[in-house]
Amino acid sequence: MANRYFTQDTFDFLSALAANNRREWFDEHKPDYEATVRTPALNFISDIATDLALISPHFLALPRKVGGALMRVNRDIRFGKDKRPYKTNIGIQFRHEMGKDVHAPGFYLHIEPIDCFVGVGLWRPDASALGKIRDAIVENGDAWLAARDNKSFRQKFDLAGDALTNAPRGYAKDHPLLSDIKRKDFIAFAPLPDATVRSKNFYPKVVEHYAQAAPFMRYLCKALELRF
Repeated sequence: MANRYFTQDTFDFLSALAANNRREWFDEHKPDYEATVRTPALNFISDIATDLALISPHFLALPRKVGGALMRVNRDIRFGKDKRPYKTNIGIQFRHEMGKDVHAPGFYLHIEPIDCFVGVGLWRPDASALGKIRDAIVENGDAWLAARDNKSFRQKFDLAGDALTNAPRGYAKDHPLLSDIKRKDFIAFAPLPDATVRSKNFYPKVVEHYAQAAPFMRYLCKALELRF
């Protein structure tokens, strides 16, 4: 299964796209995109469904070209100054079954030359979800610490994301877990070397990482009153 997923051709295509981020170039090289990016990504999504369900049956591995776990290659250029039409990475999110968009709890995979990683958690949650997580930390800090500092989880993952400068309104400024209460993202990343992504160890390594993140994901789901 070493070449069922991503190969050097995948990385070469992404690098070439970064250097030629134009619709004309992409249209000309659409067969390369299909062969080196979309097909192997959909293969991976399809294959991981069973192992992901063993970690949690409530996260969806949908191998669809549109509307599934594979994130679209087109960038949303409507409001930003950056008008490059295409993303130069592969993004895959296994979203919670109750989630509607990328802001739902999820297991994530990012593939980009010299910047591959596994991600887990909740990125930019809405005010309601953010409040539930903050309240859960206040009400049971020990459970949060057990999830955040789980030995297996922290061997691979580092917490990341943005945070407020000051305590959010309604929370004590001297709370011992204030640094976590101020978080606007509850996400964590584990780097993957490009060589690992191209190797036969890629699939089991990703599954292993997701399993190691289960305590963190279970905590977030419980705080949001979602099944894990």
